[in-house]
Amino acid sequence: MKNAREAAIPSDFVFVPQAASIAREAGARLRAFFLEGVATEYKGDADLVTVADRTVEKLIRTQLGEVFPDHGIYGEEGTRERLASEYRWYIDPLDGTTNFAHGFPHFCVSMGLEHRPAGTAPAADGQLVAGVIYDPMRDEMFVAERGHGAQINGKPAQVSPTPHLAEALLATGFPSRKRHANPNIHFYHEFTLRSHGVRRAGSAALDLAYVATGRLDGFWEFNLNPWDTAAGILLVEEAGGRVTNFSGGRYRLASDEILSSNGLFHEELLGFFDAMFAGRDLAPIPTPEECAATRRERERERKTDLQNSCGQ
Repeated sequence: MKNAREAAIPSDFVFVPQAASIAREAGARLRAFFLEGVATEYKGDADLVTVADRTVEKLIRTQLGEVFPDHGIYGEEGTRERLASEYRWYIDPLDGTTNFAHGFPHFCVSMGLEHRPAGTAPAADGQLVAGVIYDPMRDEMFVAERGHGAQINGKPAQVSPTPHLAEALLATGFPSRKRHANPNIHFYHEFTLRSHGVRRAGSAALDLAYVATGRLDGFWEFNLNPWDTAAGILLVEEAGGRVTNFSGGRYRLASDEILSSNGLFHEELLGFFDAMFAGRDLAPIPTPEECAATRRERERERKTDLQNSCGQ
């Protein structure tokens, strides 16, 4: 028997009902692994993988193959099946592995479906037509189908009405590998100065889902993979938002950069990225010496304030 949240998915959704059911079962397995604790391995210098990633990807691969036998599957943990098919699923069985491995309860299952009609060039994108993101720790199901809107737990999802960057809450992420070669710390610094705040929670898929539901106003990141973004892109677009690269061009699944927002201040964001890449109007990141001097000055000010208050 379906629970209330499963039953709330509209019947006119073609792919989502069965995909959401698979994602929910996969999420239940993740939750069980999380509560039990799992061993961790390293794929790179800081790129984690657990038995949960592999086990859940196998579960999703098997069940998708039963429900959609003609669909291809492209998974983070190595699944490459039927990639010449008209439809292709991009799956991340555990987006937020580092969080998961450290006992930080912020991670999800992400499944995005791409339609690739006959004649689509191998290097070209098809059209994203369905997306499912499931957070098992909060029991939140985010779904979307092309032309049918986006939902969270059966209720319509809509991007925020925030009109300006200065009022926006943003999110980003940093790579688990080769962090020294990634420029995002500079963008993080500048966005923090110009926005209401920047969050770094460790799951790109959930960041995109949060933009779609108005919890975040925007999200950007470098060097993500198709399984990180496929479902979330469609969620944002179907919820009324916008997704591009940093220059405003169409986002591609193989792109090195993604920028999403509620659409209302997207041009402002693009202008900021243009200035950043050109080196204009930037606030220098304080040196350790400058930070130390600022700290000493604040300590002197506090002592002066305390002396003045005691003398009154």
